[in-house]
Amino acid sequence: MRMDVNHKGKILVVDDDRLVLATLTHGLSQAGYEVIDADNGDDAILLAHEHKPELALLDIRMEGKTGFDVAAYLREYCQIPFMFLSAFADEATVAQVKELGAVNYLVKPLDIQQIVPAVESAFATRRKSAADAEALATQTASQAKASAAASSDPLAQTVALAVGIVMHRHSLGRTQALDRLRKQAQQEGRSIEAWCERLLDAQEVLSGLGPLA
Repeated sequence: MRMDVNHKGKILVVDDDRLVLATLTHGLSQAGYEVIDADNGDDAILLAHEHKPELALLDIRMEGKTGFDVAAYLREYCQIPFMFLSAFADEATVAQVKELGAVNYLVKPLDIQQIVPAVESAFATRRKSAADAEALATQTASQAKASAAASSDPLAQTVALAVGIVMHRHSLGRTQALDRLRKQAQQEGRSIEAWCERLLDAQEVLSGLGPLA
């Protein structure tokens, strides 16, 4: 395993060909990545749990657990994206690659100059997705906070009730009713909250009178 304090990202590389594994590990380390390597599927799964890489590069045909086995495990239990490096490009292999949801599929023989751009693209996509998810979570939290604040604010509830009364009495839409309340409040030199409280008080008085005998 090669580590760099200022690495671009953490990658798990799995290949049972030791020469290919060493070449990939060295090349990706030189490109600025932290590389964790394994020459079999069982070790790959253990290392994935221990080091939590951001991407896995998997050979397909290996003794014991295949690259497909490792990919299925990473997808199901670790949520780690993966790409395949393989000398096989037959129809059945390509179909299984697609079914597993690989981010890329590179056919050997390959040199490191071909692999690094594919890795960089995968990292860029992953980070954009993470940023989008974080932005959505922040927006959702802000909306929930604003909604909670509004529901717990008696003044906000007062305005909402007053708007409802005006909508019902004058057959207006919400925006029109709110505009009417604002104008009336301005004419009286009051805040809209104070005007709405006055309206609700008057409504309660009228309701308390009951029907005329």
